[in-house]
Amino acid sequence: MKTEGAKPLVWVGTSKDDLKKFPGEVQQRIGFALFQAQIGIKPWDAKPLSGFGSGLLEVVSRFDKETYRAVYTVKFTGVLYVLHAFQKKSRKGIATPKSELDLVKQRLKVAEQHYQNTY
Repeated sequence: MKTEGAKPLVWVGTSKDDLKKFPGEVQQRIGFALFQAQIGIKPWDAKPLSGFGSGLLEVVSRFDKETYRAVYTVKFTGVLYVLHAFQKKSRKGIATPKSELDLVKQRLKVAEQHYQNTY
């Protein structure tokens, strides 16, 4: 669905393919949250991803006792980058595993480079 004035959505790395592996209900919830972000509405289920400063948000969706997450950034004017989508496997605590945060950091650099070269 395209809406006049919606920011383009850019998928970094395997984030789109990873999201497509989630259960349908989770895909719909996260997809709707991303659409809201595209049109300038902060999704109610999005929260800042700690450790990255402002502009990185995480949507968390729980389904069938599992937790799914998508990380996106609104740091860049006029475009929204989806950096990562993953299922949280750890049963200990709510913290995002370091390996997932490292991937977000790496993909944020890719997004920054893409933005500089494209916009």
